[in-house]
Amino acid sequence: MKRESILREKSYAFAIRIVKLCGSLCEEKKEFVLSKQLLRSGTSPGALAREAEYAQSKADFINKLHVALKEANETAYWLQLLKDTDYLEEKMCKSIYSDCDELISILVSSLKTLKNS
Repeated sequence: MKRESILREKSYAFAIRIVKLCGSLCEEKKEFVLSKQLLRSGTSPGALAREAEYAQSKADFINKLHVALKEANETAYWLQLLKDTDYLEEKMCKSIYSDCDELISILVSSLKTLKNS
């Protein structure tokens, strides 16, 4: 499986988890502000990875993956904040944070490979 398809698959699965988590936060915890930020940043890496598939150039492709990386890192921030403010349980946070960390690792690895090629 090519790295891009791994990124596509993982980022889409992560976005699904984020959408479901945000729905749960709104419905069960009545938390709307932080969850909206999480929804935006957590679904962006997948959208940017898809957008990068039709980049106009290698530089454009790299730029889109850089932005995806920044969004994934921001998502990690919101997850940590939600945990530390008791909106997100430790177990759930660890699970989804692990997925976020994996997505960040894939993006970093992809960017390193692209820059060295």
